[in-house]
Amino acid sequence: MPVVRIDVRKARTQAEIEDFCEAVHRAVVEALKVPETDRQIVYTDHTRDRFLSPPGKTDLYTLVEVVLFSGRSLDTKRAFYRAVVANLGELGVPASEIFIVLNEQPRENWGIRGGQAACDVDLGFKVDV
Repeated sequence: MPVVRIDVRKARTQAEIEDFCEAVHRAVVEALKVPETDRQIVYTDHTRDRFLSPPGKTDLYTLVEVVLFSGRSLDTKRAFYRAVVANLGELGVPASEIFIVLNEQPRENWGIRGGQAACDVDLGFKVDV
């Protein structure tokens, strides 16, 4: 049940936003092995003056931040990075314009399903993939 944040500097249509969210969600499901129905995505577009980026980046610059339970292997993370870049590439975002951050948190730091610590809940999927 990762929380995904997508920050961009280019305004898009509603259909394009949905495509963006779906592209990142597919990577979450395929690489991180999260259930398809587990979707928490925040998409925000910013004006250039409200989203500063490294020199040389364009309005296609995209930041993908995922907050997730600790436990995925380095190979799984690598597969996730590749999947995000490939999926967003299909939407016209060059690999050089994509920055991905994984923010891992222990399960006891998550309050879910009515305020229970996630470490006390059967999630229904494996985290250590």
